[in-house]
Amino acid sequence: MTKEPMAHPQIFDRDALRLRRARRKPEAMFLHDMARDEIEDRLSMVKRVFTKPAIIAPFAEPWKDLLPGAKIVEDHDVLDLEPQAHDLVIHVMALHCANDPVGQLIQCRRALQEDGLLLVVTLGGQTLHELRSALAEAETYVSGGLSPRVAPMGEIRDLGALLQRAGFALPVADLVPLTVHYRDITHLMHDLRAMGETNTMSDRLRTPTRRSLFHLADHIYAQNFAADDGKRMATFELVCLTGWSPADSQPQPLRPGSAKTRLADALKVPEVKLPDSER
Repeated sequence: MTKEPMAHPQIFDRDALRLRRARRKPEAMFLHDMARDEIEDRLSMVKRVFTKPAIIAPFAEPWKDLLPGAKIVEDHDVLDLEPQAHDLVIHVMALHCANDPVGQLIQCRRALQEDGLLLVVTLGGQTLHELRSALAEAETYVSGGLSPRVAPMGEIRDLGALLQRAGFALPVADLVPLTVHYRDITHLMHDLRAMGETNTMSDRLRTPTRRSLFHLADHIYAQNFAADDGKRMATFELVCLTGWSPADSQPQPLRPGSAKTRLADALKVPEVKLPDSER
């Protein structure tokens, strides 16, 4: 009996992810605290009262008192959301480890009522780029090859495009960079373990890594990414996405060629025709 192919690549081992998250420590949840601040800030700028919110998150604790009556949903591949049941969906600190991020966003859109709001906070492409670079260089030198160690994360432009692919209107993407200083690479990796954010990629190396690799990686890290005090700098990038489920009442772009006022008139400047060679 053969298994049917998956609809999307299984980049992340979800069983390993659950085990990593189960060992998290509350004192290492500073990224979730930052994400909550960003969500609260964006909600404060929306002049609307939401009465049917849903929050998709890996951990319920940082979010359970954010909005009264909010449904807290774990970030499974198939989300526990009813169609058109919510006027607000928040997807937070989970999209970066989804095997099908577009599918996650499509499920969110289907769960929203007309003109409902989606807010997403996820880790962006520059997150841990220093660690990725140091480990890659060290492993190439020690073993002559590479294994997946730091998961790839979406760049802001690509993540913004996912909103459009998922059918959201009025998409907006922006980012919040954060630099954290660590004593050494071991200190950083202990913090990642306490966050539940260590390597869970399906193709990760399953055998123990030689200690010499980490010693060399720390040396490379210190040479290339050290602060003035010698501590290792680690970048975390929070990407914030905003989109609305389509509605006829939303602003619509004009059709090309439908403008009734010339640009020169609007700017109050004389119109100058370009030579044929520059057209």
